[in-house]
Amino acid sequence: MLQKLLSYLIPINIYKSNSRLSNSLEVTWNNGELVLDSKNTNYSYGSLQRILRKGLKYIGFERINSFESILILGVAGGSVIKTLVDEVRFKGKITGIEIDKEIVAIANKYFELDKIQNLEIIVEDAFEFVLRTTETFDLIIIDIFQDTTMPNFLFQDFFINRVNLLVKENGFILFNTMVINEKDKLRNEEYKLKFKDNYSLRMYPKVEVHNELFTIKKLSK
Repeated sequence: MLQKLLSYLIPINIYKSNSRLSNSLEVTWNNGELVLDSKNTNYSYGSLQRILRKGLKYIGFERINSFESILILGVAGGSVIKTLVDEVRFKGKITGIEIDKEIVAIANKYFELDKIQNLEIIVEDAFEFVLRTTETFDLIIIDIFQDTTMPNFLFQDFFINRVNLLVKENGFILFNTMVINEKDKLRNEEYKLKFKDNYSLRMYPKVEVHNELFTIKKLSK
């Protein structure tokens, strides 16, 4: 494909739209790779796929393959889903929650998420889904951004406690955060303190410059 080859020289934009929830959305060929970007940051594939791949490697591909179910809060273009399916070879159930139906349409058209048989995408607010669901999961991946901003509810006790209830014993939470300033750094330090003796938390700073990853294991009682 000519566009893919040219993208090694300059980025080639192939789609642009304005979403009510996400503002600017662009699909671009960049260095031979199709990526989804918002106005100021990468939403899927590119650097974001590298970040979440590292998080999955920290947990361990072999361990993840033993899981039965994975919940992804914040699907965007679905790069972490592609990593799970194509690289980890995960065969269990994947449930993706995405609030923006325009992003889901882009993900299906350009990244073919609708062809993944063990994936269910639900168009819903992540907070509302976590509040209502009674399902439990072996791995919960939290990757929710509005451009470069993270919603406050992600760091509030009620949401954290609900997510913790949905993780099975010996299961994991993988939380991708963005740290741009001192306020964000302090926010993450406070987040660490919310997990007590029945959790094992590890923080990985400076992942792709501005991202900080948390892996949190729920220990058996």
